[in-house]
Amino acid sequence: MQRWALPGTGRAHCVFIPELAIFESMKTTGFTFIRNAILYDYPIVEAIQSILPLCQSVVVALGDSMDETEALVRSIDPKKIVVIPTVWDESLRDGGRVLAEETNKALEAVPDDSDWAIYIQGDEVLHEQSLPVLETAMDRYRHDESIDGLLLNYHHFYGSYDYIGVSPNWYRHEIRVIKPRRNIYSYRDAQGFRKGAEEKLSVVATEAWIHHYGWVKPPEAMQRKQETFNKYWHDDDWVEANIPKVTNFDYASHIRQLARFSGAHPQVMERRVASRNWEFDCDISMNRLTLRDKLKDFLREHCGIDLSYRNYIIAKPTR
Repeated sequence: MQRWALPGTGRAHCVFIPELAIFESMKTTGFTFIRNAILYDYPIVEAIQSILPLCQSVVVALGDSMDETEALVRSIDPKKIVVIPTVWDESLRDGGRVLAEETNKALEAVPDDSDWAIYIQGDEVLHEQSLPVLETAMDRYRHDESIDGLLLNYHHFYGSYDYIGVSPNWYRHEIRVIKPRRNIYSYRDAQGFRKGAEEKLSVVATEAWIHHYGWVKPPEAMQRKQETFNKYWHDDDWVEANIPKVTNFDYASHIRQLARFSGAHPQVMERRVASRNWEFDCDISMNRLTLRDKLKDFLREHCGIDLSYRNYIIAKPTR
């Protein structure tokens, strides 16, 4: 049993973490970026906690915030958290590029002697059952020069902690563990990574799972995020024309296809889920899949052909 001190409570929160046989010769560093975590209700504490058992340290590119994000982040684990103060370039309004820039600031601060670097975004949480899975894979492939990183699976929660997005527009896998010092950098809007002249990384698929909670916030917090974050993808005219001036985000109008989540949330998320899981009802028999969506689903389920966007190459390891 490992104890985490929850910021602002003065109490220890008991969370079971599997015993990890982390090899002393293998150095792993986590990295992430965050800004205004409290204002936009990001589970950054849980995100960082979820990778801490695998890391000797976690680098946080801490953007200039309007709330107490800095104190929140520093309180997680003062011995392991390395804060890099940053200023977001508000002029970068093309395709979410500023998110990649902030990710790269954290990645550049990863120590040169790290064997691996684990990336976690502020709305992602690694399930504790995946810790030994990643540890085993990192030890197995750390000396394999043909491997650039590890691929993880995703659950994308939407509307509440009870539903996940299952339409083809949700990516099912992404790179979250990489080998530093290979000219690897965050790509486009920081969803994944490339190296050199936009070369895709060679990765090994794992059975590790990330829970993505970016679309699970109180409706008012989600609306604030929509109004702010769309400015990193679009100009003012687009935002004015496409983002409604309302108080609460309308989750129902953006649904393509959802399914009920029947698994277990990461233990570090249990308190948040119990205290903030507002009522959200959805008829999962209904969907708004496009003809293209339906074709992709048919080919994947019946022909074994996956036409999803892949920002990586599944490698054949040399060992």
